[in-house]
Amino acid sequence: MKRTPLLEVEALSVDHVGRSGFWGQKLDVRAVRNVSFVLERGETLGLVGESGCGKSSLARGVLQLLRPSSGSVRFQGTELTTLRGAALREMRQHMQLVSQDPLGSLNGRLTVRQIIQEPLQIHRRGSGEVLDERVSSLLEMVGLDPDHRDRHPHMLSGGQRQRVGIARALALEPELLVCDEPVSALDVSVQAQILNLLADLRKRLGLTCLFISHDLAVVRHIADRIAVMKAGEIVECAPAELVCSDPRHPYTRALLDAVPIPSPNRARSRPRSD
Repeated sequence: MKRTPLLEVEALSVDHVGRSGFWGQKLDVRAVRNVSFVLERGETLGLVGESGCGKSSLARGVLQLLRPSSGSVRFQGTELTTLRGAALREMRQHMQLVSQDPLGSLNGRLTVRQIIQEPLQIHRRGSGEVLDERVSSLLEMVGLDPDHRDRHPHMLSGGQRQRVGIARALALEPELLVCDEPVSALDVSVQAQILNLLADLRKRLGLTCLFISHDLAVVRHIADRIAVMKAGEIVECAPAELVCSDPRHPYTRALLDAVPIPSPNRARSRPRSD
């Protein structure tokens, strides 16, 4: 019997509608255009493309943080676009987001303990000592000392804040983790630490991941498959090694050309796409 994919996205479009400018002209932008893909259980799909191509809009459309203008999103066979209220909140326990900006995504008024406890309290996953034990376990899981529990986000480094964000996302034991540029705001050495942490958590917890980045060099090290996005559309999708070794679309070749090479001699000799 064929297993149902964890996530099925079909012909998804997301529009941004509003008003802009001094005269309040109507703004109607199609950020995501007719995108389809499948995410199998335990798989990591890397979504790569330049800034402004619609990657984050697609992620938020999948999670129903932005309501799609058309198309279908099925999670474990359940259609998400038709859910509202309590039914949607129930499904969101199983799908969590790790944001790009670790400082902006954390409430500066709360301590680390309160930040991680918040989703557990909202979904009534225990109280008192049970919550404290869960917080300690999550902090250990993401490589933070229990002493960090009573600190506020501004007292932490960027890498530590992102680890807190990951701990909060894991609090409800989700099956799908959507990572929206989770390392782009971090120093290079810290990026490697967070990528290694995500890879370890994926293996240890059996997570399914949608990993978004503008950096193809980052995505190729963590993804099983890579989907390349340009102007709101997926122009290429294939196993990671194949995309990086034998790209079929000119835009994918251009992204590969943009990946820095540490050796100047190798960089000069690298063939360029037209």
